[in-house]
Amino acid sequence: MPALVAFDLDDTLAPSKQPLPDPMVRALADLLARVPVCVISGGDVSQFRTQVVERMAGHDLTDLHLLPTCGTRYLRIESGELVQVYANELEAELRAAAAGSLERRARELGLWESETWGPIIEDRGTQMTFSALGQRAPVDAKKAWDPTGEKKERLRAAVAADLPELEVRSGGSTSVDITAHGIDKAYGMTRLAERTGIDLADMLFVGDRLDEGGNDRPVLDLGVPCRAVEGWEETAELVTSLVADLDAARRSAG
Repeated sequence: MPALVAFDLDDTLAPSKQPLPDPMVRALADLLARVPVCVISGGDVSQFRTQVVERMAGHDLTDLHLLPTCGTRYLRIESGELVQVYANELEAELRAAAAGSLERRARELGLWESETWGPIIEDRGTQMTFSALGQRAPVDAKKAWDPTGEKKERLRAAVAADLPELEVRSGGSTSVDITAHGIDKAYGMTRLAERTGIDLADMLFVGDRLDEGGNDRPVLDLGVPCRAVEGWEETAELVTSLVADLDAARRSAG
């Protein structure tokens, strides 16, 4: 049985950029009562607050670990408030170079959309993020924009060639994320192991993009036990089953 369970956020715990659905809230609360839980995503702090923290209000979140922007930030909840443990900020010049490359290459490739739901490029301090349709785009529109991931990959490759000193990787369904070199979800999970003292082999990671090239894949390559899911409904079922298994294991041990 895992000593800690970590989850991707968008399309694993909730629809993209949406708050946790009620069944997911109940399932996570049950799991948190038994083992520490981590949420790690390329999303920023505000997304974690609205998608997770506000939805979980009223539950004991003492053992909830939050890793926005792939672990370049680490947050805990103390007395009901988000507390930042660390943040690895990108230098201003690097953020400016990343923003310039993202826009230039997106325009060259015909991927710069004129009608969007919010800004296309977002400076998250520790991470620069390109969202083709804007951060607030409807889920259906995002799914339709690049169903094969081919558009994102063309943009990622072009920008990566411009920025060899930075890590450029595919993010969510319409996004490309840029961080300091070597920063991905494997980095975040490694920092989590250091902070908690829990060995990576004793954790379980659940995500929807464990395929080759997916933004969850670095966790699998790191050697963390993983479970692939398709959507929050499957995750909720998995968590419910895991809670039952944890209870059964404890009864057997007792």
